[in-house]
Amino acid sequence: MMIRDAVLADLSAITAIYAHHVLTGTGTFEETPPDEAEIAARMAKVQAAQCAWLVAEHEGVITGYGYYSQIRDRSAYRFTAEDSIYVRQDVRGMGVGKALVQALLEHATARGFRQMIAVIGDSENVGSIGLHSSLGFRQVGTMKSVGLKFGQWVDVVTMQRALGEGDHSLPG
Repeated sequence: MMIRDAVLADLSAITAIYAHHVLTGTGTFEETPPDEAEIAARMAKVQAAQCAWLVAEHEGVITGYGYYSQIRDRSAYRFTAEDSIYVRQDVRGMGVGKALVQALLEHATARGFRQMIAVIGDSENVGSIGLHSSLGFRQVGTMKSVGLKFGQWVDVVTMQRALGEGDHSLPG
């Protein structure tokens, strides 16, 4: 498996992976899958901010993607990022998500971010919660019943991990 920067040629695969999660899962609260143009705009915004949008590729096939960006636009958040990871259904549990998150953590640390936040749709999403826990994230909160998808209330779990020196020093 190779982790690399996403390019426009990856849009079809990225859009298909995300559409599956939108239509079948509670990991995202979107209910209508965005088209390739919308995904391209999102990817361009992340990349223009010099954050990472990565894909996992195995034998020429995109098996997952992930990205991070500053958690909020306000300047005080400039050292805190949020990650998002989506893996093709047929390769879940095979290390694709973990490799993507690890690469995002390394990139964000190199960029000077000090905290990474994971906002995980569905408190029953044991795969994503476990993946993030295995990489040093700790659960810092649960917002109960904040989403309504597929006719049911869905929680959001927030996890956090320090990057680099974290809050032990102020950025230089």
